[in-house]
Amino acid sequence: MNLFEIIHDAFEPFMDDEKKPLNVMEVTNLWFFLLGTETTMRNEEIGYNLSQDEELKLILKDVKENLHIPIKKEIAEFLKKEGVPLPQSTPEKPTFEYQKIPEGAKLNDEEIANLMSYNLAMGVNYASRGLTESIRSDVGVIFMKIIMRKTIYGLKVKRYLEQHEWLRIPPSFKP
Repeated sequence: MNLFEIIHDAFEPFMDDEKKPLNVMEVTNLWFFLLGTETTMRNEEIGYNLSQDEELKLILKDVKENLHIPIKKEIAEFLKKEGVPLPQSTPEKPTFEYQKIPEGAKLNDEEIANLMSYNLAMGVNYASRGLTESIRSDVGVIFMKIIMRKTIYGLKVKRYLEQHEWLRIPPSFKP
C-alpha cells in the first residue's frame, strides 16, 4: 500500500479539469511553506554540525535529503510553473565541527532532537492549514502529501526521543 497513491486516488475525483488561477491564500501558503522549509533546513544543518550523537546525525541527514529537499523541489517547481516568484533563501550551511564552541553557547543533542520534533509538528499544522484553505485540488494534494511525510518522520523522531528519554510529556490530568 502506497500512501501517496491512496492520497492521489482520494483526490482524483475532485481534480480540476481546467486549472483556475491560484488564489492569494494558496500562493501565500505555498510561498511561506517553501520559505519555512528552507529555514528549517538551515537550522537542521546547524544541528547536524553541533550534534555529537551519530544516530541523530543520520536522522537529521535523512530528514533533509528525503523530506525537506523533495518538499522544497515540489513546491518550487509548482510555483515556478504557476509564475510565482520564489522566496529568497540563505545558502546551505557547510558541514563543520563546532567543538570549540562552549557548551552554553550551542544546542545539545536533546535540544536539537526536540527542536526537530517541534518543527515537524508545526509543519504538519501549517500544511493542514494550507490544505483546508486550498481551492485547487492540486494544491490540496501537495499539502496532503506534506502532512503524510512529516507525520511519518515525526513518528521516527518521537521514537528516537523516547529511546533517549528526552520526549517532553505533559503531566497527567487528574481533576
